[in-house]
Amino acid sequence: MAKVSGATIMARALKQQGVSYMFGIVGFPVIPIAIAAQREGITYIGMRNEQSASYAAQAAGYMTGRPQACLVVSGPGVIHGLAGLANAQSNCWPMLLIGGASSVEQNGMGAFQEERQVMLASPLCKYAHAVEKIERIPFYVEQAIRSSLFGRPGASYLDMPDDVIAGEVEEELVHETSTVGEPPRTLAPQSSIDAALDALQSAKRPLVIVGKGMAWSRAEDEVRHFIERTQVPFLATPMGKGVVPDDHPLSVGGARSHALQEADLIFLLGARLNWILHFGLPPRYSKDVRVVQLDISPEEIGNNRASEVALVGDGKAIVGQLNQGLTARQWFYPRETPWRAAIAEKIKGNQATVAPMIADNTSPVNYYRAYRDIVARIPRNAIIVGEGANTMDIGRTQMPNFEPRTRLDAGSYGTMGIGMGFAIAAAAVHPDRPIIAVQGDSAFGFSGMEFETAARLGMPIKVIILNNGGIGGGVAEQKPGRAPPPHALSYDARYERIAEAFGGKGFYVTDEKELGPALDAAMAFKGPAIVNVQIAAMANRKPQQFNWHG
Repeated sequence: MAKVSGATIMARALKQQGVSYMFGIVGFPVIPIAIAAQREGITYIGMRNEQSASYAAQAAGYMTGRPQACLVVSGPGVIHGLAGLANAQSNCWPMLLIGGASSVEQNGMGAFQEERQVMLASPLCKYAHAVEKIERIPFYVEQAIRSSLFGRPGASYLDMPDDVIAGEVEEELVHETSTVGEPPRTLAPQSSIDAALDALQSAKRPLVIVGKGMAWSRAEDEVRHFIERTQVPFLATPMGKGVVPDDHPLSVGGARSHALQEADLIFLLGARLNWILHFGLPPRYSKDVRVVQLDISPEEIGNNRASEVALVGDGKAIVGQLNQGLTARQWFYPRETPWRAAIAEKIKGNQATVAPMIADNTSPVNYYRAYRDIVARIPRNAIIVGEGANTMDIGRTQMPNFEPRTRLDAGSYGTMGIGMGFAIAAAAVHPDRPIIAVQGDSAFGFSGMEFETAARLGMPIKVIILNNGGIGGGVAEQKPGRAPPPHALSYDARYERIAEAFGGKGFYVTDEKELGPALDAAMAFKGPAIVNVQIAAMANRKPQQFNWHG
């Protein structure tokens, strides 16, 4: 029998387990793994920073439905990659981080970039282990993939020492493993299904909240049927957007605060009562609100707010059960109720509030005016990446999504720096779709060099930077002789020239009349482009009733 290297065994095991994409930065000792991965048919995408590579791997995992890989060097490379590991774990997205390590025989001797990597990764993921023998690589890959994928998805980490990567064994000694299948689609007891529907039917002001768990479980058909069959108003979380189209007549996204505060029953579909949903607590919710909760994780049931009915299991399967249960009932929520009328009135009022901001043609423009032209040019099937403070928050309300898994943003961890990594992953997984990344100037600064990655690979990503010259708010003119305030950045920074440096197209917009033509030219360009839009330094959101994180 022929001998085979650890790098080749790793590549073959990854391919067997459904890894199609590997994002990373090569160097000692992991470059043989990247070469072997390409040889086995895995798409390797060389990034410029390990953080962006790790963000790309998890976004690719979310979009493909299987954990995808991030490959980094030992020591500092792993440390940088831990940012993505933590973000994936918080976001409940699958990924596998593979870190190089010094040779086993040098452990504890102060080897090159030696670090306690498994110990550091363990609190940030579902599974972390060092591979100590070449022939056991497939065993550990199978465990890492299964742990990442099954139950609530999350991150896994594998430590690959230099001597395991470069070493060789006879092929017949390699431990074969089975391929990890699709996660079991677990069902809820029929009694719980009946209780959930009874609770919904008894509510006077019901509200369905659609979370990204429904997008992950590919439950869009079931959820759309459930909404249309029950006629209950729904609210999508930021990355639950598109499971049911944002322009659906039952969407209450335009009256979010009112709907949450006044509902007497919320039906949580794959959404957590964390900070994004204000913990389910007053004053953002009624103190007497009832909760029906569907979640893949039993530990999530009743977190921050007691649940009247718990539906534990797979989102697609359980919403299918709910739909089946509805066939025996003649009930649907009435089309004319005070609850519907109040929501419609609130939506109308909110639209009237922002209408002058959308129509304001003052230069530099405000966020809402900028989004007017942006939204008009985003194709319906585009994947939208949002990043920043006001840029992302206002973008959630202004940029609609019509299909599931087409909205990628800072998510549960509130991570800055995800933008370009997410965009590159989207371009890799969906080369046939438009990829639009709308970022604040601070957000773009975290990962802007990844534009070179996009240009090198011919990815036609369109980056729109809403530049207010600061973090949150900027300063239009710095006072001579004074240090800039902590939140200030360069208001006149020419970020679009980065695109030109790498063979893309760059557009600089300072006047509202220039914005539409610049966006048109960027969208028409076959390669990657940056549209750098100078907006008013203190542009802000419409007045909010509550603090954003309360």
